[in-house]
Amino acid sequence: MRTILTAEKLCTETETLARPVVILEDGVILSIESQQAAELPPGERLDFPGATLAPAFFDVHIHGSAGRDVMDASEDALTVIGRFLAQRGVGAYLATTVSAPLDKLLHSLEGLAKLMQQDIPGAKPLGIHLEGPFLSHARRGAHATADLLTPTAALFDRMWQASNGTLRLMTIAPELPGAEEVISRAVAVGVRVSLGHSDADTAAARRGVKLGAASATHTFNAMRKLDQRDPGILGVALTEDNLFAEIICDGLHVDPAMVKLFLRAKSADRGILVTDAMSATGMPDGSYKLGELEVRVVNGRCIIGEDTLAGSTLTLDRAVRNFTAFTGAPLETALLLASRNPARMTGFEGQVGSLAPGRIADIAVLSPSGEVITTLLRGRPVAA
Repeated sequence: MRTILTAEKLCTETETLARPVVILEDGVILSIESQQAAELPPGERLDFPGATLAPAFFDVHIHGSAGRDVMDASEDALTVIGRFLAQRGVGAYLATTVSAPLDKLLHSLEGLAKLMQQDIPGAKPLGIHLEGPFLSHARRGAHATADLLTPTAALFDRMWQASNGTLRLMTIAPELPGAEEVISRAVAVGVRVSLGHSDADTAAARRGVKLGAASATHTFNAMRKLDQRDPGILGVALTEDNLFAEIICDGLHVDPAMVKLFLRAKSADRGILVTDAMSATGMPDGSYKLGELEVRVVNGRCIIGEDTLAGSTLTLDRAVRNFTAFTGAPLETALLLASRNPARMTGFEGQVGSLAPGRIADIAVLSPSGEVITTLLRGRPVAA
C-alpha cells in the first residue's frame, strides 16, 4: 500500500528539509522530496501541517515502564512496554537488565532472547543492555551489593550464550580485576562496551577506551567525581572525542547547567539521551520493582534507601524537550542525540536512527516544541 506523508519539516541525519513529501510503500520509505518539487502521486494521504517528521527515538538504557520490568522477560511485559514507548515517539530500545542473583539474570537473558524472535507490538527491543553485575561496589548506585560479581571471561561467556547473541551493550567498571579481559572479549564478539558505575582513575578509564569501549553510562551519575589532578572516568567520558556518552536529562539526575557542559564537551555527534526509566514510568507514585529491588517513587523521583536515585520515570520525548530547554540547542540537535547517535553507537545505524529511501518508516511526528503528535511504525500511526 502506498502512503504519502506531508509536514512542515523533516529532519535527516544531516539536514532539515522544508515542506517534505515522503512516499511510503508497505511501510518502507520510497522517496523524500519537497512539496515544491513533487507532484503528489495517488495514495493514502497523512498530512501533518506545522509538524516535524523525525526518526523514531531509540532508547539504549531503559529498564521498564507502565508497570512492567524487562527482567520479567515475559511477552506481556515487552508488549506493554513496547506500546507505551511507541506512544511517546520511541521506535526501538535495548532491554536493560539490572544486577540480580546470577540464576535470575541468566533466566532473564534467556527469556528476552526468545522474545526477540517474536513480532512484539510497538517499539522493538533490538537487543539487551547488560547493566551489572560487573560494577564498582563504591559506585553501585541502586544495584544490590550481593549481586555484584568480579568480571571473568567465563562469566561473560555464560551471559553471552544465555542471550543467544542478543546482548548488544554492556556496562562495566574498567578498574575491576578482570575487567580488561572481559572488555576485550565483549568487543571481539560485537558487544558494545560502556564504562560506568565506576570509580576508575584516569589511567584505568583510558585503558578501557583503548580496549574498545564505545560509550559512558549515564554520565555524571554513579561515577567518580571530577578532580583537577586526576579527572578519572568522568574526565575521560567528557574529553575522549571518539567516546559516546549517555545522559539522563530529567533535571533530577543532572543539573541543567551540567547538561549544557555535557553538550559542549560531547557535541551533537557523541551525546546520547537515555531515560534509565523503570517500571514506575507512566504510573502513580508508590512502590515498584527494579529487578529484585523495592523502589519508592515520590513526585516522580525513584529512591531506594535514604536518598539513592534508582532509575527514573523519564520518557525520551520529555528528555528531548528538556535538553532543548536546558541547553538552548534547537530541536534538531536534540533529535540527533535521541536517534542517530544511539544507533551509531550500537551499530544499528542501518536499521534505525535516520529517515532515508529504503529505510523502514519508523517516524516520530512532533509539534514545534517537541511534543509527540503521533508515532508511525512501519508507516502506520500507533494507537493512543
